[in-house]
Amino acid sequence: MGLFAGTQFDRPPRCPVCDALESECHCPPPEVVRTAPSSQQLRIRLERRKNGKQVTVIRGLAPDTDFLSLLKQLKARCGAGGTVDGQTLELQGDQQAPLTATLKQLGYRVSG
Repeated sequence: MGLFAGTQFDRPPRCPVCDALESECHCPPPEVVRTAPSSQQLRIRLERRKNGKQVTVIRGLAPDTDFLSLLKQLKARCGAGGTVDGQTLELQGDQQAPLTATLKQLGYRVSG
């Protein structure tokens, strides 16, 4: 007898709508509801990293934000590299002015 035998973890997952096995379910996937940009207050800060490198950090994004597509837009606009670190976006260099303008165009509320 296994560790999870007879528990909910031992049973195959079922669709919450039609109660069929997930592998046999034909229900459409649920729609992804994202938080509107106008209801998010972003904070843009310039931080120094080791060796004196500057990084512009964007905080305050909702957890349901599509971080990768937003980062791709911002990197293209600034012409700089960047990464997603948890729920923050980091772009190389001092990019506060172009980021503020771009994020305001996208509908976000920004404080610098």
